[in-house]
Amino acid sequence: MNLKIIEYPDKRLRQKSLEIKKFNQELHDVLDAMYPIMIDTNGIGLAGIQVAIPKRILILNIPEEDGEQLKENLFEMVNPVITNKKGQSSYQEGCLSVPSFYEDINRFETICVNYQDRYGNTKNLEADGLLSIAIQHEHDHLEGILFIDRLTSSRRRKFEKEYKKMLKEKKTLKEA
Repeated sequence: MNLKIIEYPDKRLRQKSLEIKKFNQELHDVLDAMYPIMIDTNGIGLAGIQVAIPKRILILNIPEEDGEQLKENLFEMVNPVITNKKGQSSYQEGCLSVPSFYEDINRFETICVNYQDRYGNTKNLEADGLLSIAIQHEHDHLEGILFIDRLTSSRRRKFEKEYKKMLKEKKTLKEA
Protein backbone atom coordinates (compact mmCIF):
# COMPACT_ATOMS: atom_id res chain seq x y z
CA MET A 1 0.00 0.00 0.00
CA ASN A 2 1.54 3.27 -1.13
CA LEU A 3 0.31 6.01 1.20
CA LYS A 4 1.61 9.58 1.25
CA ILE A 5 1.03 12.41 3.73
CA ILE A 6 -1.06 15.19 2.28
CA GLU A 7 -0.15 18.73 3.28
CA TYR A 8 -1.96 21.96 4.00
CA PRO A 9 -3.65 23.64 2.14
CA ASP A 10 -4.98 20.40 0.56
CA LYS A 11 -8.78 20.59 0.90
CA ARG A 12 -9.04 16.90 1.80
CA LEU A 13 -7.66 17.75 5.24
CA ARG A 14 -10.95 19.60 5.88
CA GLN A 15 -13.09 16.51 5.28
CA LYS A 16 -14.93 14.99 8.20
CA SER A 17 -13.89 11.34 8.40
CA LEU A 18 -16.42 8.53 8.13
CA GLU A 19 -17.10 5.87 10.75
CA ILE A 20 -15.51 2.46 10.22
CA LYS A 21 -18.11 -0.28 9.97
CA LYS A 22 -16.01 -3.16 8.62
CA PHE A 23 -13.17 -4.49 10.73
CA ASN A 24 -11.47 -6.48 8.00
CA GLN A 25 -8.11 -7.05 6.33
CA GLU A 26 -8.43 -3.80 4.38
CA LEU A 27 -8.56 -1.85 7.66
CA HIS A 28 -5.59 -3.86 9.02
CA ASP A 29 -3.58 -3.13 5.85
CA VAL A 30 -4.23 0.62 6.18
CA LEU A 31 -3.24 0.69 9.86
CA ASP A 32 -0.13 -1.37 9.08
CA ALA A 33 0.83 1.00 6.23
CA MET A 34 0.32 4.12 8.38
CA TYR A 35 2.83 3.10 11.04
CA PRO A 36 6.08 3.28 9.03
CA ILE A 37 4.98 6.59 7.49
CA MET A 38 4.48 8.08 10.95
CA ILE A 39 7.81 6.74 12.22
CA ASP A 40 9.80 7.68 9.08
CA THR A 41 8.54 11.28 9.30
CA ASN A 42 9.29 11.56 13.04
CA GLY A 43 5.62 11.82 13.95
CA ILE A 44 3.96 10.66 17.16
CA GLY A 45 0.49 10.48 15.65
CA LEU A 46 -1.21 10.11 12.30
CA ALA A 47 -4.88 10.22 11.29
CA GLY A 48 -6.28 8.41 8.27
CA ILE A 49 -7.25 11.65 6.54
CA GLN A 50 -3.59 12.72 6.59
CA VAL A 51 -2.86 9.90 4.14
CA ALA A 52 -6.02 10.68 2.11
CA ILE A 53 -8.16 8.02 3.80
CA PRO A 54 -11.24 9.80 5.21
CA LYS A 55 -11.99 7.13 7.82
CA ARG A 56 -12.16 7.53 11.60
CA ILE A 57 -8.80 5.93 12.33
CA LEU A 58 -5.69 7.22 14.03
CA ILE A 59 -2.46 5.85 15.38
CA LEU A 60 -0.22 7.16 18.16
CA ASN A 61 3.18 6.22 19.48
CA ILE A 62 4.50 8.40 22.30
CA PRO A 63 8.30 8.23 22.54
CA GLU A 64 10.11 6.90 25.58
CA GLU A 65 12.26 9.30 27.61
CA ASP A 66 15.24 8.45 25.38
CA GLY A 67 13.17 9.36 22.28
CA GLU A 68 12.72 5.78 21.08
CA GLN A 69 9.28 4.80 19.81
CA LEU A 70 8.64 1.19 20.71
CA LYS A 71 6.09 -0.67 18.59
CA GLU A 72 4.53 -2.15 21.76
CA ASN A 73 3.52 1.42 22.78
CA LEU A 74 1.47 1.86 19.60
CA PHE A 75 -2.18 2.86 19.99
CA GLU A 76 -4.53 2.17 17.09
CA MET A 77 -7.86 3.91 17.58
CA VAL A 78 -10.85 3.25 15.37
CA ASN A 79 -13.97 5.42 15.73
CA PRO A 80 -12.60 7.30 18.77
CA VAL A 81 -14.96 9.43 20.86
CA ILE A 82 -13.65 11.75 23.55
CA THR A 83 -16.08 11.40 26.45
CA ASN A 84 -14.60 13.41 29.29
CA LYS A 85 -12.28 16.42 29.41
CA LYS A 86 -10.61 18.03 32.44
CA GLY A 87 -8.07 20.72 33.13
CA GLN A 88 -6.10 22.94 30.81
CA SER A 89 -2.74 22.41 29.16
CA SER A 90 -0.63 24.22 26.59
CA TYR A 91 1.84 22.42 24.40
CA GLN A 92 3.91 23.36 21.38
CA GLU A 93 2.39 21.30 18.60
CA GLY A 94 3.48 20.52 15.10
CA CYS A 95 1.80 18.50 12.38
CA LEU A 96 2.99 16.22 9.61
CA SER A 97 0.42 17.90 7.33
CA VAL A 98 1.65 21.41 8.24
CA PRO A 99 5.41 20.83 8.10
CA SER A 100 7.98 23.15 9.70
CA PHE A 101 5.45 25.06 11.77
CA TYR A 102 5.06 24.82 15.55
CA GLU A 103 2.78 26.74 17.88
CA ASP A 104 1.55 26.60 21.47
CA ILE A 105 -1.98 25.19 21.50
CA ASN A 106 -4.37 24.97 24.46
CA ARG A 107 -5.82 21.52 25.06
CA PHE A 108 -7.46 19.60 27.89
CA GLU A 109 -4.97 18.11 30.36
CA THR A 110 -6.87 14.84 30.90
CA ILE A 111 -9.36 13.11 28.62
CA CYS A 112 -11.23 9.84 28.43
CA VAL A 113 -11.61 8.28 25.02
CA ASN A 114 -13.74 5.35 23.91
CA TYR A 115 -12.60 3.61 20.73
CA GLN A 116 -12.39 0.29 18.98
CA ASP A 117 -9.27 -1.65 18.13
CA ARG A 118 -8.55 -3.08 14.68
CA TYR A 119 -10.78 -6.08 15.46
CA GLY A 120 -13.79 -4.03 16.62
CA ASN A 121 -13.26 -4.61 20.35
CA THR A 122 -14.40 -1.66 22.48
CA LYS A 123 -11.69 0.04 24.55
CA ASN A 124 -11.64 2.89 27.04
CA LEU A 125 -8.59 4.97 27.91
CA GLU A 126 -7.93 7.80 30.33
CA ALA A 127 -5.01 9.86 29.03
CA ASP A 128 -3.07 12.82 30.31
CA GLY A 129 0.05 14.73 29.34
CA LEU A 130 1.44 14.26 25.84
CA LEU A 131 -0.80 11.26 25.11
CA SER A 132 -3.89 13.36 25.87
CA ILE A 133 -2.64 16.19 23.66
CA ALA A 134 -1.75 13.83 20.81
CA ILE A 135 -5.17 12.13 20.93
CA GLN A 136 -6.93 15.51 20.82
CA HIS A 137 -4.72 16.66 17.92
CA GLU A 138 -5.38 13.52 15.86
CA HIS A 139 -9.08 13.48 16.81
CA ASP A 140 -9.34 17.04 15.44
CA HIS A 141 -8.08 15.71 12.10
CA LEU A 142 -11.03 13.30 12.02
CA GLU A 143 -13.32 16.34 12.32
CA GLY A 144 -11.51 18.27 9.56
CA ILE A 145 -9.80 20.57 12.06
CA LEU A 146 -6.11 21.46 11.92
CA PHE A 147 -4.12 22.73 14.90
CA ILE A 148 -3.67 26.05 13.11
CA ASP A 149 -7.44 26.52 13.36
CA ARG A 150 -6.97 26.84 17.12
CA LEU A 151 -4.70 29.89 16.76
CA THR A 152 -5.89 33.40 17.57
CA SER A 153 -6.97 35.33 14.47
CA SER A 154 -3.87 37.56 14.55
CA ARG A 155 -1.55 34.56 14.93
CA ARG A 156 -3.44 32.74 12.16
CA ARG A 157 -2.91 35.67 9.75
CA LYS A 158 0.80 35.66 10.62
CA PHE A 159 0.94 31.89 10.03
CA GLU A 160 -0.73 32.22 6.60
CA LYS A 161 1.81 34.84 5.57
CA GLU A 162 4.79 32.79 6.84
CA TYR A 163 3.47 29.57 5.31
CA LYS A 164 2.88 31.10 1.86
CA LYS A 165 6.42 32.49 1.94
CA MET A 166 7.81 29.08 2.91
CA LEU A 167 5.87 27.32 0.11
CA LYS A 168 7.12 29.88 -2.40
CA GLU A 169 10.74 29.30 -1.26
CA LYS A 170 10.25 25.52 -1.52
CA LYS A 171 8.90 25.88 -5.04
CA THR A 172 11.84 28.09 -6.04
CA LEU A 173 14.32 25.53 -4.70
CA LYS A 174 12.63 22.70 -6.62
CA GLU A 175 12.76 24.69 -9.85
CA ALA A 176 16.45 25.56 -9.41
